[in-house]
Amino acid sequence: MRFRSFRARLLAVILALVGGAQLAALAIVATVHNANARREISHDLDEAARQFQKEIERGNGYLARTVGALTGDYAFKQIFVLSPDDRATLRSALESFKLRAQPDVVAVLSLDGQTLAETRDGPSAAVYYRALAKAADTSPNLRATSYGVIDGALFSLTAAPIRAPDVVAWIIAGIRLDRKFVADLKETSGVDITLRHHGQTLVTTVRQPADFLSVTQPLALADGDTAEIVLQYSWDEKLAPTRRLERLLAIVGGSSLALAALLAVGIARSISQPVRALAEFTEHVARGDYARRIVLDRADELGRLATAFNRMSEGLAERDRIRDLLDKNVSPEVAAQLMRDGGALGGEEREVTVLFADLRSFTSLSERLPPRELVALLNRFLDRMSAAIEHEGGVIDKYIGDALMALFGAPVSQSEPADRALRAALAMQAALAGLNRELAAEGQPALAFGIGINTARVVAGNMGSRRRLNYSVVGDGVNVAARLEALTRTPEYRATILASEATLRAAQGHYVTRALGSIVVKGRAEPVQAHAVDGFA
Repeated sequence: MRFRSFRARLLAVILALVGGAQLAALAIVATVHNANARREISHDLDEAARQFQKEIERGNGYLARTVGALTGDYAFKQIFVLSPDDRATLRSALESFKLRAQPDVVAVLSLDGQTLAETRDGPSAAVYYRALAKAADTSPNLRATSYGVIDGALFSLTAAPIRAPDVVAWIIAGIRLDRKFVADLKETSGVDITLRHHGQTLVTTVRQPADFLSVTQPLALADGDTAEIVLQYSWDEKLAPTRRLERLLAIVGGSSLALAALLAVGIARSISQPVRALAEFTEHVARGDYARRIVLDRADELGRLATAFNRMSEGLAERDRIRDLLDKNVSPEVAAQLMRDGGALGGEEREVTVLFADLRSFTSLSERLPPRELVALLNRFLDRMSAAIEHEGGVIDKYIGDALMALFGAPVSQSEPADRALRAALAMQAALAGLNRELAAEGQPALAFGIGINTARVVAGNMGSRRRLNYSVVGDGVNVAARLEALTRTPEYRATILASEATLRAAQGHYVTRALGSIVVKGRAEPVQAHAVDGFA
């Protein structure tokens, strides 16, 4: 994801860190609580299973004691001695016993497995009675306990013998594991209990479907069949306190996230606003507005950065003032060369075209005109000539009183330097004509000049001392250009612009020229082939 502002990026980072930490904390808490809940539920289920077994054993123990009391009762045993076929009397005795001991079912079974009497109506549960009596008969203490599903309910059954004095019958007593039984067990254990037989629920404490952790234990029935007790603990119920804690943590986390967002916005604003101010300040500096200053009333890194920016602006302003003065004293190209070379002395050999221009009769002008007017007139002349040279890409090397020296092809290499010099010279001639018309209108005398042009290999570079230097060119080719300019004073040549043979050979344009032949110039033994340049062809 890309952000358009530092504020948005910082806000996103802080919210991601805080939000990630909160989510990680919630995940850790939930994981720990779930693990603890599973351990506690497993423990509670195991404890509930033990309590169920204890309750069954307690009930069976009670039944065993009450059945033992009944079988030891003399009147009860006399029924089997005196009236073994009097089933009505036998049932009456069982009903009386049921009222006293309060079992849910009581039955008497003959030694051959016939049900002699039973306190319940409906289909007989003889299959469980016979199986239990058989188990008791093989037991060392003639006692047996087991389970049976009677009338759609699970019973815990106990069998004991009736002696007179030998065993003459079996008495079966049972307690119903009904809703009250499982409800009481749930209250003590906290675990939901479901009793099932062949997939059918006999009784349960579960009121509505939920996510349960459960343990299923088989219950062997007296007839060899199997029922099940399912101990269940509601996951939601167990985790309810944890869920409340997690909600509280979520609220706290959300509040801390909101607070972090507010703090992040404040921090981002405290950083982004100064940074934006610094960026705006930089744009002004980039446009050359060095007078502007940035004020950040803070002692941190941004405050020091603002101070550094102000100093940079002052330095740039000073540099531009120096560069402006440099540009006014030398050409921009020479100034750039000096900036690149760092003012190092030295030079390089290269082919350039040198142009010299000199104002005629300047001495007589100096005698006639006051100094201020003379300087003003000279500046007007040099300004027009310089403009024509710079238009062709030439570089003013130096002003020498009423003369100037220009370079084409140095310090920056150019295409067609000879043509540029020739075009500049003809443009200077036209510019002088225009200046003379202005001077005539002002009642001042006309000006005249001479131009010499030569193309040659020279040494170009920074020359002078380590404290003061000047970019220029030296060599015989420079002297030739100066001598050609001096020859324009010769009346018989009738020429304002003189160019060497080398310049015309290097030129690619077409010009109106007059060959003046070989001319011996001052200070040079070898003659120069000179040509007068009168215009464009």
